[in-house]
Amino acid sequence: MMLEPELYFRRETFAAERSRVLRETWQFIAHESQLPNAGDYVADVIGGAPVLVVRAADGRVAGFHNVCRHRAGALVADGAGHCGLELTCRYHGWRYGLDGRLRAAVDFGPADGFDAREYGLLAIRVETWRGLVFVHLGRDDKTLSAALEPLASRWPDGMTRLPRVERRHHTIGCNWKTYVENYLEGYHLPMVHPEFDADIVVADYRTEIEGDMVFATAPARDSSVYGGVWGWLWPNLGINVYRHGYMIERMTPVGPAETRLDYLYFFDPALTQDLAAMLRVSDLVTAQDLRVCEEVQRNLEAGVYRPGVLSPRHETGVAWFQARVGAIHKV
Repeated sequence: MMLEPELYFRRETFAAERSRVLRETWQFIAHESQLPNAGDYVADVIGGAPVLVVRAADGRVAGFHNVCRHRAGALVADGAGHCGLELTCRYHGWRYGLDGRLRAAVDFGPADGFDAREYGLLAIRVETWRGLVFVHLGRDDKTLSAALEPLASRWPDGMTRLPRVERRHHTIGCNWKTYVENYLEGYHLPMVHPEFDADIVVADYRTEIEGDMVFATAPARDSSVYGGVWGWLWPNLGINVYRHGYMIERMTPVGPAETRLDYLYFFDPALTQDLAAMLRVSDLVTAQDLRVCEEVQRNLEAGVYRPGVLSPRHETGVAWFQARVGAIHKV
């Protein structure tokens, strides 16, 4: 059975999922190619918490809350940039090394008992897998490699060296679960994406669950540019491997009825014709999914829907996802 519709628009539900799902799981934040030099950073909001990852002077990628220890100012603006060899609070100018240690409480004045060693930045866990940089804000000690292990054999290792060729963002007016559930099933393909059958054999679409991942596969047509392995990592990351590249899609909850989709495309730049065709299909699929997910969200909020039955043939991934979400809410 579907979850109760109230779980898709209540503000208290959104807050609970932000703290008990997003902050307790590995969350993709950047690709290593975005951090080539010491001082390069990417800052974002994960589960409501402002965070940043930065290339340190020793070459490692370090992660911190994007929060000054003085009066909670931001160290850097959200997005990507370069901070030099220090992180400087945008509010009062406190300066921190790229290792998080407080270097200077600028013009602070003498204060009894103040020890700069006790006011370093709040560190967060950071791990990298095949160039993908993730952060973890919770207590779960599961490693990133363990979470992504089911993908390892399905993703050719050499493909990880492909360059990033495109980045796109979309905002969709629906709860993040509404979008994820659409992503995890192929039942809707004939109705919502009829063009897909020219690229893959829609009738042979299959879903497989392994560990923290859901995989969807379908035989590719001879001229397919979108066929391949569509992987999804709990709770909100798509990793789609195509013939000549791959795409990362993060599904970020912004509000009870708002989700941001962040796409990074990595592709063989010599195959510009295939890349252009793949991007056209990707844009079309996103537009079609946006329309149907926003319609579903409207109907969930209307107060007339009662939980329906999930298809055992097509919606096993949806049922698995909803069971995990339900466990968070004890339903």
